[in-house]
Amino acid sequence: MTAILPLTFLAPALLLAAIPLARAPRLTEAAGIGALALAVAGTVQLMLTGPQALVLLPGISLTLDAVGATMSLLVAFVGWIVLRYCRSYLVGEAGAPRAQAGILVSLAAVLVLVQAGDLVLMTLCFVVIGLAMRGLLLFYPGRPEAQRAAAKFSRVWGAGDLALVLAVLLAVAAFGTTDLGALKLAAAAGPLPLAAKGAVAALVLAALLKTAAFPLHGWLTEVMEAPTPVSALLHAGIINGGGLLLIRTADLVQASPGAMAALVTMGGLTALFGAAVMLTQSAVKTALAWSTVAQMGFMLLQCGLGLWPLALLHIVAHSLYKAHGFLASGTAVEAVAAARRPGPVAVPGFGAVAKAFGLALVLYAIVALGFAAIGGPKSAQALALGAILIFGTAYLVAQGLADAAPRALTQRTALASLAAAVGYFGFHLVAARLWGPHLPVPPVPGALEWALIVLALASFGLVAVAQALFPLWAHHPATAALRVHLANGLYLNALFDRLIGGFRAIRAH
Repeated sequence: MTAILPLTFLAPALLLAAIPLARAPRLTEAAGIGALALAVAGTVQLMLTGPQALVLLPGISLTLDAVGATMSLLVAFVGWIVLRYCRSYLVGEAGAPRAQAGILVSLAAVLVLVQAGDLVLMTLCFVVIGLAMRGLLLFYPGRPEAQRAAAKFSRVWGAGDLALVLAVLLAVAAFGTTDLGALKLAAAAGPLPLAAKGAVAALVLAALLKTAAFPLHGWLTEVMEAPTPVSALLHAGIINGGGLLLIRTADLVQASPGAMAALVTMGGLTALFGAAVMLTQSAVKTALAWSTVAQMGFMLLQCGLGLWPLALLHIVAHSLYKAHGFLASGTAVEAVAAARRPGPVAVPGFGAVAKAFGLALVLYAIVALGFAAIGGPKSAQALALGAILIFGTAYLVAQGLADAAPRALTQRTALASLAAAVGYFGFHLVAARLWGPHLPVPPVPGALEWALIVLALASFGLVAVAQALFPLWAHHPATAALRVHLANGLYLNALFDRLIGGFRAIRAH
């Protein structure tokens, strides 16, 4: 450790200092640029001097390592883009200064969160983020829909905060500390005591609640009443807090097979459910919201499989994509309307689907063997996750292998499958180089792990096959009914409304 203070630690203070300037959008944007510059400078310091820490109070500290630097750069960059977008988007809005101030507070809290060195500070940051986001979701306080979204968010996010408080208390009871470094060492010391297992369960519960996992995902799909910059900030940054919590406590979580099993089960279910509902949505921003549900579920699945570097890479890629998706959603309809309409799509039969999945998996196996020669053999979990991704390209390959499809389409879809496999293993190598030394390796699969891997492969494979064969039964009356049910999220959100008092009670609240 050196005595040089990492400049990244100063970024949250710069954003908070800009709150009195909230009426001047250009100045708040300048604060965002300054925070990004500090994050870049801090990353350079990290590469030159190594990880550093700063004790704020006894038991409360900041730390800068590879994970924290990556997340700081990501948050600062997305934050600057959101603040810049606000300059034009909120022009003429009476509540614009209040929204600017709320965004600054949220960004500052997230920047502290990603650099927190202990569970206590992380919990405090999550509480501040929840309070700030509630105010942002009530940008139009008179709208009943905004009141409902804010009420749902507060309940679910607050429940996650309570789970975190419980995790803190149990961690102190088990280990006498909440320091993340000390918890990592304690997890490697041997079997977890009962209190520690309870702490891990509470951490997993908090992560599930804060990533809008099934079945309490409804609050995330209703935040469209907030201004678009708020949606971008939530879907591209704050929603990742649960994943960061798991990554920061990865050694402790991985020491509990039950916790890992819960993440695989709930993550996989959330991913499948969110993706199925997303395909039925007609509104751009609503589809993006359901896409976030699915992506967060897939990230939880990666954590449950012990693929921690890939989970962090997923957070980075999803944040950048989703921020762009929301901020560009206003032009999406125009772009679709201006696009050239393709001709009839070839409908694959059972034979074409079977050949497509076989071809995609063969290409995947060839690429896997090639990368094994470069970077060494991959874990069973990594190979299974790659196969799940390839299932998505098999749908395209099936269209290329349909009887009515031209040869050029077959070539393009096969190349797409090959490119997906190369991209997966290539990014896997990059993630392993950047963050692998700081995160645990996947556990050697036991009976439970193998059962979960097989279950995940079977579930995603069956869904992919059903999607490929969908054109064959798309006109069946039962399909129309299923589409309606999926478009409404199987009515789980309505049950959530009834559980917390119904729409009228929320409006009165």
